[in-house]
Amino acid sequence: MAIKIEKKIKGYNVVKPEDKAAPAAAAPAPQAKAAEPRQAEVIQMHESLERPEQLIGSTFKIKSPLFEHALYVTINDIVLNAGTKYEQRRPFEIFINSKNMDHFQWIVALTRILSAVFRKGGDVTFIVEELKAVFDPRGGYFKAGGVYMPSIVAEIGAVIEQHMKNIGLIHDPEMSDSQRALIAEKRAAYEQASAKKNSDANPAAPVGAASAATAPADSEAGSFPPGATLCHKCNTQALVLMDGCQTCLNCGYSKCG
Repeated sequence: MAIKIEKKIKGYNVVKPEDKAAPAAAAPAPQAKAAEPRQAEVIQMHESLERPEQLIGSTFKIKSPLFEHALYVTINDIVLNAGTKYEQRRPFEIFINSKNMDHFQWIVALTRILSAVFRKGGDVTFIVEELKAVFDPRGGYFKAGGVYMPSIVAEIGAVIEQHMKNIGLIHDPEMSDSQRALIAEKRAAYEQASAKKNSDANPAAPVGAASAATAPADSEAGSFPPGATLCHKCNTQALVLMDGCQTCLNCGYSKCG
């Protein structure tokens, strides 16, 4: 078979049959490569991911004084990489239902936009801060436990935040044991001082009676003294004046450090 040489010849050498056999004999037998462990194919959240036939989720109830009827927020999750160490739940869609039809348009628009953002993938936790920063020009309200909500949209953001915490997408910074002990100590000191003040105001009643009278209200979960004001750090009505310093009985914040 003729071979056309298109480049300039710089040198040549005659190769004999025995010369071809020698390098082949000298070359070591190729060793079989060790079988590499099979890597799991990690599935990430993206907008082309098809919706499964069944999703798991949670429903939250929002009862706001701004609405006559309650809102029911349902967030459904998709489970990625089920059965592997990469298993993760991610929000996939959100629905908001209510008997109140006055705000039907913006509720439907909000749920569709939020669902689209969820399916887009990536870090979707930014939605929480965006929604919680929405303020109602008519003013906000306090929900159960003394937590201030600047608007109904902000409370929807708080519900999404709670759901993301439940599925492990948002991790709340935990208080140390010393912080918890300090808050409990300050709350006990405030309650004792309040009981003593009430006793001084009503000498006929014993101190124990004053303490018993205030104990039921303060012992309820999430309840704080009536005179507490709003803490700007945790948005909870738990800021009291202790030893000349504003101190939060919920998160431990103090203006005096």
